Amino acid sequence: MGTLDGMGAMEETAAGTAPETVHADCVECGEPTEYPESVRGATRCPVCEWHEAQRTACSG
Repeated sequence: MGTLDGMGAMEETAAGTAPETVHADCVECGEPTEYPESVRGATRCPVCEWHEAQRTACSG
């Protein structure tokens, strides 16, 4: 079984195979994100991250 390193990522198991990482769900649409469940804060999928960047971009 893998263990978490200091950055929250899974290390490889002793057998040399990477364990399956469970991804967090997007807080807006519920789709899987690129981040593991151990990441704190509001996680968004790539589409919702892009929409959030569009909403908060400077329009000046």
